[in-house]
Formats: sequence, structure tokens, C-alpha cells
Amino acid sequence: MKSSILIKACALSLSLIASSVMAAVSEKEAAQLGTTLTPLGGEKAGNAEGSIPAWTGGLKPGAAKVQNGFLGDPFADEKPVLTITAATAAQYKDKLSEGQLAMFKRYPESYRIPVYKTHRTASNPQEIYEAAKKSALNTQSLSGGNALGNFSDSRFYAFPLPKSGVEVVWNHMTRYRGNNYTRQIAQVAPQTDGSFTAVQLNDEVAFPQFMKDADAQKTSNILFYYKQEVTAPSRLAGSVTLVHETIDQVAEPRNAWVYSAGQRRVRRAPQVAYDGPGTASDGLRTADNAEMFNGSPDRYDWKLVGKKEMYIPYNNYRLASPQLKYKDILKPGHINQDLTRYELHRVWEVVATLKPGERNIYAKRHMYFDEDTWALVEVDHYDGRGQLWRVGEGYALNDYEQGVSYYAMQGLYDVIAGRYIVQAMSNESAHGVQYGTAQTLNDFTPGALRNAGIR
Repeated sequence: MKSSILIKACALSLSLIASSVMAAVSEKEAAQLGTTLTPLGGEKAGNAEGSIPAWTGGLKPGAAKVQNGFLGDPFADEKPVLTITAATAAQYKDKLSEGQLAMFKRYPESYRIPVYKTHRTASNPQEIYEAAKKSALNTQSLSGGNALGNFSDSRFYAFPLPKSGVEVVWNHMTRYRGNNYTRQIAQVAPQTDGSFTAVQLNDEVAFPQFMKDADAQKTSNILFYYKQEVTAPSRLAGSVTLVHETIDQVAEPRNAWVYSAGQRRVRRAPQVAYDGPGTASDGLRTADNAEMFNGSPDRYDWKLVGKKEMYIPYNNYRLASPQLKYKDILKPGHINQDLTRYELHRVWEVVATLKPGERNIYAKRHMYFDEDTWALVEVDHYDGRGQLWRVGEGYALNDYEQGVSYYAMQGLYDVIAGRYIVQAMSNESAHGVQYGTAQTLNDFTPGALRNAGIR
């Protein structure tokens, strides 16, 4: 009798474990990567109309001239094949997000979408493609999608063959962002009349797998280390934020600290997560708005709607040019759309709905991820009343020298208040992103935080 009860209990326990663990894909499924699919899981073939070409490997080094780390534009001579305006937006609504349509209504005279010929420029180093295939074969979705299992050996693109919405989100958060890097950027929140004061920032990012002194076992739950110092304006200068980004943030929440220049002290910062206020953002973004979305997915239910064709910001080399000043880009209501570039691409569509009993100022997020890079490029944010509130756009491009897809900048537009914030601008920086920097674990300790703030 006791043996029977024990057997049943063990069976129940195993069934519960199985229900919380989603298995990796089969060898047969993974064999699609690099054959019928791109190495990262996108459709290699173009569309039937020919408006989306086949992926043939993306841009290669030398695609355009690079000066002081700033990328030249391989498509500088191209002109728009179509410009969508408020008067014509309804004709293209099946390829636009609700947020984009709302921008046309909010700014009918100035907002437009210049559409260019599509180029599938995405590229990564071969070892990253190999890591993605390893992820496909090994990575497991744990704890209802809130954590990753068997991921520490591959580290990139957790689910290149996703089966659920949260797996798509994990691909965005685990996408390849290059080797360790530093960058000088600006965050700007213009007033309704277009006037602004730029917040200057120095970013340092390091990944355990690229750090010589990182112990693989001790850092197995660390996705990356991040440090950001405010250098201007003077009233904010000297403040520093440090983040240890964990993979399973339910078991081990993100560790964050801030150094206050005014108080000259380091303190823990649990507010640097979820809908906590973004650094020096004038209340126009949350902590999880950085990089379009970041952090633990545990507060939302994630629905995978499917794939569709959509006009999204792409190959925005012109927008990242050091020939432009911030005043050329920042205008009342939104950035100068004449400097942007949109192309027709396939995207993964995911809807995030806040779970009952959980808290976030965004009750729903409607997200669109580029199929070739897994970067989140369009997000519509809804408030608790179900009203569209903020529209996020990631102005994507590919660093053809490094094989890294990232953003020229990110915009978040409040269609109710008529204001917006732009993150990660670098046009007026001394140089472009610097990759391969030799950070150590000691550079990302609370002690190093204070040293950064007072130097």
C-alpha cells in the first residue's frame, strides 16, 4: 500500500516537473537552421511578390566607409519607393501597427513613413550561428517561461525556433550585441515645442563569456553586466547605475545599485526594474523600456500571434550619422521622419497582457520583432483603461564590421501627452561604439561604482 502511494506521488511529482519544463527542439527541426531557414531562424526565402528578398548572408565588412567607429551608409544613394502620409495611411494599415497609425492621427502634418527598398542586412559571426543552433537543441523554457535551462553553454538566441510568445521575447533579450563594449550616448526628452537638454551618458557592457576572469559556474545566471555614468548636465553628472542582469530573475532578481553624486554613497536600487522610472527620463519611460524591452517576463502572459509583413525602421545609417546634430533630429512631437528609413520585413507578433494581481503601468504591450535579428522594433503600450499610450520604435541597423544588429536610437512617443523621449543617440559623441574592451569583474562591483562617480 505504501509502495503504491509512493509510486503515485513520484509520478505526480514528475508530471508537475514536466509541465514546467518545455523541451528543446529535435535534431530534425534544428537542421532547418542555416538551410531552409537563416542560422537564427528567419525564413531564408523572400516573399512571393519579390518585395522582400531572400536572405543571402547579410552585409559584410567593408560595405561602406567607417570613420572613428561611425558606420557609413551602404544605401546612401537610394530614394524612397513610397512615402506614407496621414492622407494615405489607411491604404497601408495592414502593414502598420496601431501605434504608427496613431502617430499619423496625432501629427497629420508632420509625421510620415518613408519606405525604401528592402535589404536583409542582418549578419552575425559564424560562432554565434553555431551558438544559436546549440541553443535550439539544448535550451529549455522553465518556470512557465520565466527562466532558461541548459542555456549557459550557448548564451545567445535562446529559442531560434520559438514555440511561444515568451520564447520570442527571450530571443530579443539574448540576442548577440557584440563583444564587451563601451559607448558615449545621449538621452533626450524634448518639450512640446521641441526644445531640449541632452543627458550625456557613458555606457559599459560586459558579458561573462567574454571576460577573462569570469568563472563560468559562478556567472551561469548572469546575462551581462552594465554600468552607466551620467556626465552631463552638471546637475546630474556623477550619478552612476550598476546592473548585474540575471537570466532567471524570479529565482535571483536583477541586482542593481546606484551611486548618488550629491550624497556620495552607493545604495541598492530595486527600482531599476519593471516599471520603475527610467534614469533622468522626465517620467517618459520605465526601466523596462530600455532596449525596447528588458528584464524578467514574469508579470505578463505572452501570446504568440504569428508572423506578418510590416513596414519597420531598418538600416537607419543616415539617422546615426555624425554629420547630423541632435537639433537636426529632434522636432516637436517626434523625430525628423525625413531622416528615417523604413523597409518591408517579416516580423513576429507577440501580445503581452499583464497577469491578474501583477503591477505595471503598461497593462498590455503589442510587440513586433524583426525575423532576421530578433530585435524588437515596434511596441504599442496600453494603459490600464486599454487606451493606447506610448509608441516605441527601434531604429535598427547592422554593424557590418562586427556582425552586430543594434539601434541607431530608440524613440518612445506619448501620443496622449504629445511628448517623447529618445534613447542611445550618438551623433554628437566623440566616437562610435567601441567593441572588445577588456573589462573585469572588479569593474562591475559596488565599490567600482563609487570610483566611477568621483573620478
